[in-house]
Amino acid sequence: MEAVTAAGAFMRQALLEAARGLGRTSPNPPVGCVIVQGTEVVGRGFHPKAGEPHAEVFALREAGERARGATVYVTLEPCSHHGRTPPCADALIAAGVSRVVVATLDPNPQVAGRGVETLRAAGIDVTVGALESDAARQQAGFRSLVVRHRPWVVAKYAMTLDGKVAAVGEGNGAVSGSLARERAMHWRDELDALAVGSGTLALDRPALTTRGVPGGRDPRPIVFDRHAASDPHARAWRPGGVLVTAPDVRADAHEAAGVTVVRAGTLPDALTHLAGLGISSVLLEGGPTLLGAFLAAELVDEVRVFIAPKVLGAGLSPLVEPVRFMRHAQHLHDVTTELLGPDVLVTGLLNDIPRLSAPGAN
Repeated sequence: MEAVTAAGAFMRQALLEAARGLGRTSPNPPVGCVIVQGTEVVGRGFHPKAGEPHAEVFALREAGERARGATVYVTLEPCSHHGRTPPCADALIAAGVSRVVVATLDPNPQVAGRGVETLRAAGIDVTVGALESDAARQQAGFRSLVVRHRPWVVAKYAMTLDGKVAAVGEGNGAVSGSLARERAMHWRDELDALAVGSGTLALDRPALTTRGVPGGRDPRPIVFDRHAASDPHARAWRPGGVLVTAPDVRADAHEAAGVTVVRAGTLPDALTHLAGLGISSVLLEGGPTLLGAFLAAELVDEVRVFIAPKVLGAGLSPLVEPVRFMRHAQHLHDVTTELLGPDVLVTGLLNDIPRLSAPGAN
């Protein structure tokens, strides 16, 4: 029992390291690593962005000679193939580590258990599965990109107790409190892209930026606009911005303004195109037409909703056309609740996190 507790504690530290790369590594996954000699952490590392060394390499550099005979905790199976960087499994073998604890296997078919096999063939003791669910949740975008060839879609909104997201005629009234809005800014920092519909762009004139997060970065703005009628010079646009429009629509003004134009006939096609741009996760923020379309197509993977202790009466619903019967409702699983000041945050999954297991890996 003590060994399991220790493994979990060290893997938790590795997950915290991995979190430092959230929103910055696509199309690669966020990965963290800690190297432990006895009970002392002698090396830490995380993957900062695609093309740079992986987490294991940074941790090995910090550990130096103290890596020999040490135990390595890593949130994703070490790679065993030559990509933009050399194989991490080979680096661990060369460093002389004695044991590797892996949170979860890599869903990439180029790896998929081969990293574990390589380490074991070299005589290294390997354990798989420490905090596996936590690691898979952290890697949801990468896993969706590799297995389903589309981004992981997170729907976020705030509503009153009677299910309203805004008062009638009010475009910018805050439903939730400051702590909830602060949390939402962290999500913008951690996910690749932020998507809204053309109505939200016109009515709210949002900047779609990250505010108040130390060291934060702005997500790529995505606007779903079937007719490409939105303002190509709206303040939401910045380098990396994407306009999603219909296949036969011209968007010369947007292209001239430097906006990437994606033409797609369906939402699944649009997500496939976004994956081709290296976008692994999308925060879907509005409005009700766009959210309703994604839910109807069963393309929302995760829901994050703030419920404010307010009663509004007449107002706008988060969905344009909610389902008519309870039997048609989509059910969340892995549900959590959290109190943020006066507001309650409810999160849960509508779709399972993609996984690809390799036989005999445990």
